Amino acid sequence: MINSIQWNLLVQRRRESKRGVRTENTAMGWASQHIAKLQAGETVQFRPRGNSMQGKIDSGQLCTVQPVDPVAVEIGDIVLCKVNGKQYLHLVKAKQGDRFLIVNNRGRVNGWVSKNSIYGKCTRIE
Repeated sequence: MINSIQWNLLVQRRRESKRGVRTENTAMGWASQHIAKLQAGETVQFRPRGNSMQGKIDSGQLCTVQPVDPVAVEIGDIVLCKVNGKQYLHLVKAKQGDRFLIVNNRGRVNGWVSKNSIYGKCTRIE
């Protein structure tokens, strides 16, 4: 059975292939493999590096991220997403219809993304 995230990805890829647009999985980033697994409905675990989420996630802490229906994403959730081509495990600061404002925990605003750019929700930090 296919979930809504997988269906949206299939529709997006079909549209892009008809227009000759490269799909988002062709560009590799630090989270590309995790995003592919989330899109396939799998839960992933990884240890992100950096200090942008310090206070919520310390560099190297084990994070569990589960696939999420963007409708269920709320302000304050930590999500694996893509903003302007860059992959982040950052906070949802605001929600406006089907758009989400992504920020880090140090005051930097990454930008607004559509629901199609949200791949998973962090459900556990160890």
